[in-house]
Amino acid sequence: MPKISDRVARFGTTIFTEINMLAQQHNALNFGQGKPDFDTPPEIIAALEAASKAGNHNQYAPGDGTPELRQAVAAHASRFYNLEIDPKAGVVVTAGATEAVFSSVLGMVDKGDEVIVVEPYFDSYVPNITMAGATPIYVPLHPPNWTFDPDELRKAFNTKTRAIIINTPHNPTGRVFTLEELTLIANLCKEHDVVVISDEVYEHLTFDPVRHIPMATLPGMLERTITASSMGKTFSATGWKIGWVYGAPELVKGVAQAHQFVTFAVNHPAQMAAAYALNLPGTFYEDFQAMYTQKRDLMMNALNGSGLKPFQPEGTFFVMADFADIFDGDDIEFARYLTSEIGVACIPPTFFYSTEHAHMASTQARFAFCKSDEMLHAVGERLAGLVK
Repeated sequence: MPKISDRVARFGTTIFTEINMLAQQHNALNFGQGKPDFDTPPEIIAALEAASKAGNHNQYAPGDGTPELRQAVAAHASRFYNLEIDPKAGVVVTAGATEAVFSSVLGMVDKGDEVIVVEPYFDSYVPNITMAGATPIYVPLHPPNWTFDPDELRKAFNTKTRAIIINTPHNPTGRVFTLEELTLIANLCKEHDVVVISDEVYEHLTFDPVRHIPMATLPGMLERTITASSMGKTFSATGWKIGWVYGAPELVKGVAQAHQFVTFAVNHPAQMAAAYALNLPGTFYEDFQAMYTQKRDLMMNALNGSGLKPFQPEGTFFVMADFADIFDGDDIEFARYLTSEIGVACIPPTFFYSTEHAHMASTQARFAFCKSDEMLHAVGERLAGLVK
């Protein structure tokens, strides 16, 4: 009898599927998955519509991406980070940042290599590494402040280390790595000749006074950093799946050679609209941060009033909250209870840890606040049931 490959048999169904189904079953307010419940700005949708009707953007796009979007990505890196990126050889457009990271792993990592992963991690990272035949090496962020131990990080590096995957601003904790933290990572990578795959999809979502520092801006790091980002979070267009990588041509070549056999090319009209979006004036990004600052404050008020102990996020649209004071059980039991009995869905974060370190998040829950203000006001009323 035919069977599926061992490569994928162990992956199972993601926790997002279970929580989304449970939320639908109980008509819960869904703060689980990180997708906005409000639409993409109308001017960006208009750009998509115009590209679709132009008559020359509905067939395959160039494999590495349209010239317009690659130029926009390079201009964005120059405008915000003072980085000089070659739009022809230093940028590849991908099917979202998930594919960007996967193609980066495939393009840079060989069988038998080790790849350092900072925990908690986005759920695709480890499957990406194992499908490439490499071994993940875990370095955890420790609650309640979600910082890594420098000694644990140093011990993770050795002669087999080929790459490290970092994510800042960080999902799910809301941390934004400091210059000191990034410098330590950078120095270790230079010492051990390691590549950084830096997932920066929340690059524009930080809260005053914190600012995002791209790894590629540190001395000597542009030539050993592959930066991944996307339009999904910044422009509330997660369904478009438009992402990219940029970096030194020598590294991006590896990504491109993998990408051509993963998706080959990405949605053509959406790339044209993404190029338009990246060129929006600075006021767009200022309004974006102001909007999410208000949403963060509404979420924090609701969580603080419920007996939970949330960590004040420095970036992203996620909050991690400790429930140990009000619930006896682990994070999976709490997520199911909160969804079915209180009517509020969250994500149990132990799924983003290795088995060895999962206990660090066993009394935590992740909430996504990329939701309407109406929903963020309503969640406070429901969470009040926890105190009672």
